[in-house]
Amino acid sequence: MAHTCGTARLRTPDPYGLTAKTAVAIAARALRGEVRVVRDLRVYAQAMGANVEQYRDNTGLEVDAVVDAGPGRWAAFEIKLGASRIDDAARTLLKFADRVDTERCGEPAALGVIVGSGYGYLRPDGVAVIPVGAMGP
Repeated sequence: MAHTCGTARLRTPDPYGLTAKTAVAIAARALRGEVRVVRDLRVYAQAMGANVEQYRDNTGLEVDAVVDAGPGRWAAFEIKLGASRIDDAARTLLKFADRVDTERCGEPAALGVIVGSGYGYLRPDGVAVIPVGAMGP
């Protein structure tokens, strides 16, 4: 995949043999999938009087969806439609939960990685892996 930097062209080896067009198409599909999952979370949250927000801090830590269900009631979710990113997403959620002032906000009701397919399970670190097909009110 070639990248343009000023007038020089840099060549980045692609171990998967993807063209730039294919890589963009894959990224766009993943983004559409993430948007749909956030939309679904918002619908479910609104039904119980909760809100869904995204989180990003000054260190670059991002969480795809934080469900705020009122004082002391919250959950956080990362959306990774490919199973290869579950470990990274779980680390992000645990780092986020560690930064939350639990005296003020309470402990998380759930930390979960929503994935595109597969089985749901609870990891040893307490982060749930949730297939998108298992989501529902």
